[in-house]
Amino acid sequence: MAFFYQLRENFLNILQEGSFMSLIGKQVEAFHAQAYRQGKFVEISNEEFNGKWNVVCFYPADFTFVCPTELEDLQEQYTTLKDLGVEVYSCSTDTHFTHKAWHDTSDAIGKIEYTMIGDPSHQISRIFDVLDEEAGLAQRGTFVIDPDGIVQAMEINADGIGRDASSLIDKIRAGQYVRSHPGEVCPAKWKEDGATLKPSFDLVGKI
Repeated sequence: MAFFYQLRENFLNILQEGSFMSLIGKQVEAFHAQAYRQGKFVEISNEEFNGKWNVVCFYPADFTFVCPTELEDLQEQYTTLKDLGVEVYSCSTDTHFTHKAWHDTSDAIGKIEYTMIGDPSHQISRIFDVLDEEAGLAQRGTFVIDPDGIVQAMEINADGIGRDASSLIDKIRAGQYVRSHPGEVCPAKWKEDGATLKPSFDLVGKI
């Protein structure tokens, strides 16, 4: 087993030395921001992530086209996510004031109960490496963060490709399972209560 873990570490080191920087397995850096949450302006920080599972959903801008469909879809799954012990945060480079204006005028966004983070300084978008520096906008990035504040899953889409919150739930369930079952991993298409694998030398080449 030590050989395979070392091979993985070597591969991650190669990636980090290149242009691609994965946040998987890394602690979320410290930040502070203003946000809009259920009719109020609130100040939040990365410390809110501690002790629970979290989803941070970045999107390019308020008052746009694909973005409201994604955020509404996420709201439709919010009860399920809360039942899984997950808190949800959306984030764009708009201000928290703009989030409120959008929430007050859009039927889709008006449904949202989760926290909408404003990132006009681009600090958070840079921390998560989703900022399009030229446009000054965040890319469509989704991050699953565990109770220790460590990124366990991430997805980044092109601007024209919307995301599906139901597939996000499968990733969270898988992350929660492997966290509570050390030594087991979830294979492709894994669903809750599905079979898992226990990596070992004897299993090599037999799948």
